[in-house]
Amino acid sequence: MGITIQQFEGLPLIEPNDDLAQILIDLLPQQQFQLKEHDILVVAQKIVSKAEGRQVLLSEVSPSFKAIKLAQEVEKDARLVEVILQESTEIVRKKKGVLITRHRLGHVSANAGVDQSNISHEAGPSALLLPLDPDESARKIQHQIAQQTGVDVGVVISDSANRPWRLGSTSITIGVANCTVLEDWRSEQDIFGRTLKITMVNRADSIATAANLVMGETTEQIPVAVVRGIPNTFPNDQSVKVCHRPLSEDLFR
Repeated sequence: MGITIQQFEGLPLIEPNDDLAQILIDLLPQQQFQLKEHDILVVAQKIVSKAEGRQVLLSEVSPSFKAIKLAQEVEKDARLVEVILQESTEIVRKKKGVLITRHRLGHVSANAGVDQSNISHEAGPSALLLPLDPDESARKIQHQIAQQTGVDVGVVISDSANRPWRLGSTSITIGVANCTVLEDWRSEQDIFGRTLKITMVNRADSIATAANLVMGETTEQIPVAVVRGIPNTFPNDQSVKVCHRPLSEDLFR
């Protein structure tokens, strides 16, 4: 049958304290497919963060001296920089218009994943932060779906990201449940019998990027997709943390 990617349609705009898993379950009868065992739901980080109340009003943020000084260097709103610093453990790179940080979860990205797009600014300039624990967020969605539908699915929480040496954004996984993150092929052999020494495949990021082809990045309003036909050949109880490169292997520090 191969791999298929289905749009999950009909989701309303998600608000703080919404039961996201229940909303998805209630919308299942309206979809053009039936949820099956081993399907993988790819859920955009943005709606998870919204449901978990991770949106902040910048008018309620008091920037520190460090944030004010850094904001002048990178020409950003000092209140936004303060939020970014609170979410980060390290400033990796900075220049006019660019602030790359290491997020407290381990991801290296622009602005610590703090985003101002596709959220309401009706009450004033706002910013949306990543979930506090995306793996736990994914586990809760996965457990609730399995409990109410009897279908054992995987859940991937995806976020858009840029790569240092390539233009254009792709998607990465920031939270996962019941789905393989890394396939470790080291010590296996290639088609010519040569032992593989460094080959590891990031299955979760590949799934997130594939789903992004139907979810989109702008006005599509498709924050969930279902990926079908990908077998789990490796342990599916991994945390997304297994794909963070150790600092000791960072050649660009």
